[in-house]
Amino acid sequence: MTGAPEPDARAARLRREREHHAGLARGDPELTWGWGSPAGRERADRRGRLFTAVGGIEAGRTVLELGCGTGEFTRRVTRPDVRLVGLDLSAALLRRARARVPGVAFLQSDAEALPFRDAAFDLVYGCSVLHHLDVRAALEEVRRVLRPGGRLVFSEPNLLNPQVFVMFRVTPLKPWFGNSPDEMAFTRGAILRVLAGLGFRRATAEYFDFLHPSTPRRLVPVVARLAERLERLPGVRALAGSMLIHAER
Repeated sequence: MTGAPEPDARAARLRREREHHAGLARGDPELTWGWGSPAGRERADRRGRLFTAVGGIEAGRTVLELGCGTGEFTRRVTRPDVRLVGLDLSAALLRRARARVPGVAFLQSDAEALPFRDAAFDLVYGCSVLHHLDVRAALEEVRRVLRPGGRLVFSEPNLLNPQVFVMFRVTPLKPWFGNSPDEMAFTRGAILRVLAGLGFRRATAEYFDFLHPSTPRRLVPVVARLAERLERLPGVRALAGSMLIHAER
């Protein structure tokens, strides 16, 4: 989360991201990302509930999803009386999203240069997208397109989690985990500093999610209950797999 990259470096990074996700789209992206297993679907369902509740998704709201991918979370939060726009850099993933969630406006674009007017949205949310981006540049754009009092809600990997640390810091293992060359997770303190520096209010980053995608189906209910208890334990909760990030414009 340093300064903005030079234009040529940024263009190369965007090209690598598009190529990486085009490759994922030829297989089963949900399995690669951890949403396709029984435990993964439980994790995705919970995120959908959190985005809806914390983001205040209700009738009349105008909502933007960054990094919508195949529509895994779009389909969990969409409502007939909510105007929802899904945005992603990958045309290959968007083709799947359009087939999966008809009626939603999907758009191929760069999250660091959003093609919307100022104060266009009540909520901007996304799952595991900020760590693919220049975080400061993306959140500057999020702030611009949010109306005063609007909210952002993102779920992101927690770099303090041992597996997440290995996935993102041990570069030779990135392809094995399905990670793109440039994505990099961050800590709670790092994201809160960025949000504060950009002028967001009431920023929080809460640790959550000890339920691993590989948990056998029969154990998911028990492990999910135990996982939520671990999230409330001081010290231990800092090792959770994810963070739920919330702030207001």
